[in-house]
Amino acid sequence: MMTVRPSEARGHDNHGWLDSHHTFSFGGYYDPSFMGFRSLRVINEDRVTAGEGFDTHPHRDMEIITYPLSGAIAHRDSTGGEELLRTGEVQRMTAGTGIQHSEMNGANEELHFLQIWILPNQRGLKPGYEQKAFPESERQGRWRVVASPDARDGSLTVHQDVVLHSTLLGKGEQAEYTLAPDRHAWVQLARGKGTLNGVELKAGDGVAVSQESRLVLTASEPVEALLFDLA
Repeated sequence: MMTVRPSEARGHDNHGWLDSHHTFSFGGYYDPSFMGFRSLRVINEDRVTAGEGFDTHPHRDMEIITYPLSGAIAHRDSTGGEELLRTGEVQRMTAGTGIQHSEMNGANEELHFLQIWILPNQRGLKPGYEQKAFPESERQGRWRVVASPDARDGSLTVHQDVVLHSTLLGKGEQAEYTLAPDRHAWVQLARGKGTLNGVELKAGDGVAVSQESRLVLTASEPVEALLFDLA
């Protein structure tokens, strides 16, 4: 069973410096039918103008994954973490008992990124921060694990039973994935166009997947996509 969440059906806020689309309910956008999927709570697609960003603000009891699509993010947090997050890198921040951080556009161009929130497997975790690069060569034409509960294959560690994969596909390329029994998936098309098991998708579309064993993503034009394997 697959349920498509079309890009144009998402919530939308435009603050001038920030243009944000919300796959699930977030901030002033509320839809009781789209409060999240399994432990996946937020997928925001954000575009931030040069010189702008999110000033210092708090979070707690959330696993926050930041996935740049273009540009760079200047990150600073209350654990002492201070990094520049670039395209091809992924960041995981454990808010836990409480963390404060800022995210600013770190380049002289528009910043385009996905902000992902995952509910943790327990409350009160120690706040933490982790960032890693995942070269295009490791993601081209296949699903590459970028976050997992056991840091498999050099991925980031996320405190929840979820395995996050990323792929890059050229026109006509396919990436296949086998979903274990009783597992679920969310597939998010970050850019491009293609089909998932024959269902047409475009940039910004998401798909909730249950009771499916084999997933085949085929690119009709170059694609970047994420797949969340969820309990």
